[in-house]
Amino acid sequence: MSIKQLNGSYIPNEDRILFRFNTVDNCEYRFWFTRRITLFVLAATEHLVEKQLEQYHPQSTARAVAEFSQESARAQTDLSAAYTAVSTFPLGADPIMLDDVRCTLISAPANPPKAQARMALDLILRQGQQLNLTLALPTLQSMRVLLERLVMQAQWLQGLPVLGKPAMPSPPSTEPVALDPKKIH
Repeated sequence: MSIKQLNGSYIPNEDRILFRFNTVDNCEYRFWFTRRITLFVLAATEHLVEKQLEQYHPQSTARAVAEFSQESARAQTDLSAAYTAVSTFPLGADPIMLDDVRCTLISAPANPPKAQARMALDLILRQGQQLNLTLALPTLQSMRVLLERLVMQAQWLQGLPVLGKPAMPSPPSTEPVALDPKKIH
C-alpha cells in the first residue's frame, strides 16, 4: 500500500482527530486519533528519527539535523491542497478508534545522504486487527506537520510540556471577566 495523500481534522465534539489517508490504488482509511495516540506518535517519531541520525552524528548534531529537517518539512508541506475523495474503504467508511500505535525504525541506510530511513507505523485497532504502514521520511515528516497543526488547533498542549521541552504557561487573558454574583456558588 502506497500512501498518496494524508488528511486530518480536529473534531471538537469528540476531542479527537479524524485522521485519514488515501492510497495510489484509490482506497481510503479512516481512524480516530485520541490525544494520547497523537502525542505518542509525535514524540516517538521525533525520538526515532534522532536515534537514526545518531548513528552518523554526535547526539547534539543529530538533534539539530532532525530539527532542521522538520522545519524544512513544515515550510514545504502544503496543507491547503484539496483532498481527493475516493469510494473504496477497505476497513469501512466509519473511522476506527485506535487502541494503540507502535513506531519502529525499520531501516538505517548505510549511506544516509543518498538513502533515507523508513519508519514502521503499526496502527492497533479495537477489533484486534492491525494495519502496518511503512513510511519514508518525507511522508513521515508531512504526517508530523499535519498532526502538529491539529494538536495546536485542538489546544492539547496548553500548559503541558511539549515533547521533552519545558511547559509554556498560557498567556493571561486580557479580556475583562464579568461575574454575576447571583451565579457564584
